[in-house]
Amino acid sequence: MNVVHRSRLDADEVRDVLRLVDEVTDADGTRPLSEHVMMHLRYGGDTPAKNYLVWSDDELAGYAHLDTTDTVEGASAEVAVGPRHRGMGVGKSLVEAILAEAGDGARVRLWAHGQSSGAVELARAMGFRRERVLWQMRRSLYAPVPAPVWPDGVTVRTFVVGQDEEEWLEINNRAFAAHPDQGTWTLEDVRLREREPWFDAAGFFLAEAEGRMVGFHWTKVHGADPSGGHDHAHEPIGEVYVVGIDPSMQGRALGPALTLRGLQYLRARGLPQCMLYVDEVNTNAIRTYERLGFAKWDVDVCFLQS
Repeated sequence: MNVVHRSRLDADEVRDVLRLVDEVTDADGTRPLSEHVMMHLRYGGDTPAKNYLVWSDDELAGYAHLDTTDTVEGASAEVAVGPRHRGMGVGKSLVEAILAEAGDGARVRLWAHGQSSGAVELARAMGFRRERVLWQMRRSLYAPVPAPVWPDGVTVRTFVVGQDEEEWLEINNRAFAAHPDQGTWTLEDVRLREREPWFDAAGFFLAEAEGRMVGFHWTKVHGADPSGGHDHAHEPIGEVYVVGIDPSMQGRALGPALTLRGLQYLRARGLPQCMLYVDEVNTNAIRTYERLGFAKWDVDVCFLQS
């Protein structure tokens, strides 16, 4: 099976990959690629990233993305195989091409989004071992959302584009200093998300105390297009995209209050459910979200080459 390698995709190839991702998402109910990879596709992304494509006649049968920017944790790979091309060795050929590119002894991680993802079976069959698990938790928004209780001296407002980016970035990177996925964002990362069709400053809440930002809750809506319809075969769903608290405010219940404020907003939009992602080992956060009505729904699993 011929695997085509590209450092950069042209406009037609990007269109074909995005179409493939939509087909897989509609078939499986879970998007096969992370937000980081999707943004790489749409906006060019990280220069060291690599792309792999498998064609069947004129149809794209499979795609893989290899991110080599994390020199500590190792390269990270994600794979999507079209529903009509499964069971034919497409995924195996893509992963073999990635491993050949990485070379002997290289640390390669393979992400499987959703426990029913074909990437889970593929990773196990190819000798990868389970390394990290992200829980997807969900909560009904038909159920009541309690009013948030704010710590003394805290006020809340919404994000202002062109004004709040740099201060938000500082608090985000302080709050997530120990989390490389979130704590190394740049101003360009923020700007790119402001260009996304889902971006909504009215659902981006900032907590302030004594004239400075001390926390935030950035919400997101999946599955809705700008015209008000659906862009996938499922109803729109809200997301607790990211909640961050300045270390100086830890222990004052600001995180749960900000989470509830975001849930109020998503519920007022008429959304039926809300989701979030949390690392399986972050038991304190899991307990907090369970108290707010969330329950485990699915998992994303990171496999490591043995």
